[in-house]
Amino acid sequence: MHILVVTGASGAGKTAAVRALADRNLPGLRCFHFDSIGVPSEDVMEREYGGGDGWQAWATKQWLARIGALAALPDGVRIAVLDGQTRPSLVVGLTGSVPRCDVSVILLDCSAEVRDARLRGPRQQPELATGRMDDWATHLRGEAAAFGLPVIDTTRLTPEQVADRLARVIRASE
Repeated sequence: MHILVVTGASGAGKTAAVRALADRNLPGLRCFHFDSIGVPSEDVMEREYGGGDGWQAWATKQWLARIGALAALPDGVRIAVLDGQTRPSLVVGLTGSVPRCDVSVILLDCSAEVRDARLRGPRQQPELATGRMDDWATHLRGEAAAFGLPVIDTTRLTPEQVADRLARVIRASE
């Protein structure tokens, strides 16, 4: 089984692209969304996980373990795609903890202007269109470069075009 973690800053197009990929109903492919487990408030993250980084590490480990357990299911899932805003270094650090699974990461990225427009427009989350999100996107690009990870620039692509590129990455990993 192969797990592909699709990461990126808010507004980079992760969820839209992974939904477009899921809509194709490709045999052996199943998509998951990191945020479906719920994202706690900053107070809860601080109190229960020592902060946002601690929660992200916990949630990433939980998702990889959960998806890895699916390898035993009889539904023919060979490739699991996880849409999640998580640090590539966390995923890379956990790859050995998921038995019988190859784990890889791909970064979706876009220009700050496009990310800002997506967050303020269709996403209706203007509170996320901040310098802090720009810094997060820069951090993710740095980690992707450090680990030699593939990056898809979604600035001028539709979700369907990004899904096409993800499908090519998946086919190449089979």
